[in-house]
Amino acid sequence: MTAPMASGSPTGSRTIAASISELPGRSGLALVAGLADGSIRPPSMAETLPFTLLPPEEGRAELRATPEPRFCNLTNTVHGGWIMTMLDTVMALAALTTLPPGETCPTHETTAKFVRPIFADSGEMRVTGHVVARGRTVITLEGRIEDLQGRLHAHGTSTCLVVRRKP
Repeated sequence: MTAPMASGSPTGSRTIAASISELPGRSGLALVAGLADGSIRPPSMAETLPFTLLPPEEGRAELRATPEPRFCNLTNTVHGGWIMTMLDTVMALAALTTLPPGETCPTHETTAKFVRPIFADSGEMRVTGHVVARGRTVITLEGRIEDLQGRLHAHGTSTCLVVRRKP
């Protein structure tokens, strides 16, 4: 089962068990799985840029996102900020799946290459991220945005820093 990462949706309303801040003892994989199955309330950013998170695997995350006219720029293509945010989100989620309880992994840097334009009517996009290398202090990732026919629209890389949370 997948859960839309947008709260307040008339079709996606359900009782959510807990927010992320209430779950410090869970592994990163458990947190991302809880976001995907709807047992953890998504962060408020998901209301601004909605997507559906699919069940994760360790080192991998996938989401589905549909561009909307409100995300378009003056040339009627989807703004690069939407593309960058989707890539940053999926790669950070993939990094998070590798963490034990008590660690977090803020993004250190993210880059994107725009291969072909995304339009408001392009339909649902498949956004994937996976860990390339997991060190003690740095996680290196790659991400892709493809349409459902497999055509690449954008790809990127990211590094996340592994940080121990303070109790």
